[in-house]
Amino acid sequence: MTADAQGTGTTRQARLPRTPAEGAPMRPDPTTLTAPAPAVAPAPSGGRGSRAAGPLLAVGTVATGLMAGLFFAFDVSVMPGLADGDDRTYVTAMQHINKAIENGVFGLVFVGALVATGLAAFLQYRAGRRTVAIWAAAATLLYLGALVVTAAVNLPLNSELARAGDPTQIQDFAAVRAAFESTWTAGNLVRTLLCTAGLAALVRALLLHGRAASRTVAAGFRTS
Repeated sequence: MTADAQGTGTTRQARLPRTPAEGAPMRPDPTTLTAPAPAVAPAPSGGRGSRAAGPLLAVGTVATGLMAGLFFAFDVSVMPGLADGDDRTYVTAMQHINKAIENGVFGLVFVGALVATGLAAFLQYRAGRRTVAIWAAAATLLYLGALVVTAAVNLPLNSELARAGDPTQIQDFAAVRAAFESTWTAGNLVRTLLCTAGLAALVRALLLHGRAASRTVAAGFRTS
């Protein structure tokens, strides 16, 4: 073999790519490395109870708002209007109002507000939305306070007014009115304040529930 041939062979050998020694560890190419995708926290379990938490919260808010509005209407219109009338008109009107309000629609809203709000607070807690559950629980307690006032003050006075008998048989309308009016009006004002505070707490709970639901939906899109 000539010198030129030997030189050419040497040059070709020098251009061959180097292979790692047998058994040597392979080093990864840094240009091909990619960062792992960030882990997304799993959304809270969404069973049937969790899905019902939002609608129940909305139902409780509407029912509590209706009760707050009813009590407020008595505070600013019904009772001031009757206060300007004579004793016979006052007693007769309140007897008729107390009898008319005993109907299924009122009973459904009156009791439903407590049931829906309490269930919503429980389901929000189970779904992991603790802050929403706290606000809903606060609303439940406030509305329960209004029920206690109703049972301890307003209902006994209503019963006492009914026991006064038919207006055609009542002899002293002034005495019947005096035993009823001021205490019943004060109790109704307390009910209005408690229901209004409960309504405010439920509105706050609804806002927080909406934000939590939006985050859950966004997390689902990121993982899909």
